[in-house]
Amino acid sequence: MKPRVLGMILAGGQGSRLAPLTLKRSKPAVPFGGKYRIIDFAINNFINSGVFSIYVLTQYKAQSLTEHIQRGWRFGTFLQDYFITLVPAQMYRYEELGAVWYRGTADAVYQNLHLVDNFGADYVAIFSGDHIYKMNVEHMLQSHIDARADVTIAAYPMPRTEAHRFGVMHVGDRGRVTEFLEKPADPPGMPGDPDMTLTSMGNYIFSRRALEELLHTSISGQEDGFDFGQDVIPRALADGYSVQAYDFHRNPIPGQSGPNLYWRDVGTLDAYFDASLDLVSVNPEFDIYNPQWPLRTSSEFSPPAKFVHEAEGRKGQAFNSSMAGGVIVSGATVRDSILSRNVRAHSYSLIESCVLFDNVVVGRHSHLHRVIVDKDVTIPPGTTIGVDPEEDRARGFTVTENGVVVVPKSYTF
Repeated sequence: MKPRVLGMILAGGQGSRLAPLTLKRSKPAVPFGGKYRIIDFAINNFINSGVFSIYVLTQYKAQSLTEHIQRGWRFGTFLQDYFITLVPAQMYRYEELGAVWYRGTADAVYQNLHLVDNFGADYVAIFSGDHIYKMNVEHMLQSHIDARADVTIAAYPMPRTEAHRFGVMHVGDRGRVTEFLEKPADPPGMPGDPDMTLTSMGNYIFSRRALEELLHTSISGQEDGFDFGQDVIPRALADGYSVQAYDFHRNPIPGQSGPNLYWRDVGTLDAYFDASLDLVSVNPEFDIYNPQWPLRTSSEFSPPAKFVHEAEGRKGQAFNSSMAGGVIVSGATVRDSILSRNVRAHSYSLIESCVLFDNVVVGRHSHLHRVIVDKDVTIPPGTTIGVDPEEDRARGFTVTENGVVVVPKSYTF
């Protein structure tokens, strides 16, 4: 009998380091790649792996994410176990503390354990909703079952210099986790490779009994213990549960040759910008054109992209760039950029290494260089952004360490 697997996506992240892109939306709702939202990658991983019963747990600034899920992600109404359902924080009432919001990743699941019980899950896949990657969840689940594990953690090796932002683990024989440290100041190296650290991707598979026992032990009636990495996983190890590490690099993706190496936490503006522009490189690290692993998102009904004008000095042209539906490049030049839906680039403008969100209008004779422009911004003719950092800061724009300029949503010049 096929096991019953319930997917839970943790999508409540504030994403404060991505501000101003997260001033009016949560991190999982941030647009990516011209037509997607960050959360779409987690949802596609579940669906492409045959996990069709999915709860999306939301909390901070959730309206944009809510509308995206409700409008764009629907199954038919006659299939009982096919659903993608939003679960907002509902002010769970604890006897000792009164009504509270989600206080951490584990608490978010604890407050919704009744959903696990109602579904009759054998296994619960709890994944983060704010990373860019592909993952065959079915393969990870089978590894969990074969190892007879209580908990399986998706593991990703990364340089020690970057690992302090993640949970890290020591692994013994046959992938058994022996120690777990949440965001240590000095991450330990891996055996045989001291410059690398084995980190947690924030993706877990729990056997149902273990999940319920660990959450009740860690959280019920407590004033702490609310996070999987900080509290639940260390408790599982201390209490003798079987905790396994799953090697993400051996995760097979249909239609993809070679090991699965790409996973990005686009938690900073520079990381987000770099991951975005990778998509338009000649040989991108992250392939969105694999028909055997389709990347779905909300449907759009915009017309095709269009390029107009071919006069000397006034040509609608683009190089190494991606255009979503409804884009019109009217006598402008676009290089190494992503233009989202319904962008208008007017004559004699130059757009270089930029990410433009929906409904951005670039006026004539404007020059944009290494700029992210959020939705619904009209850039007046003759405007230069991304050339003079001091001028950009004086306008109130965010300028990152790497010189990327961010124009906030609905900004008025």
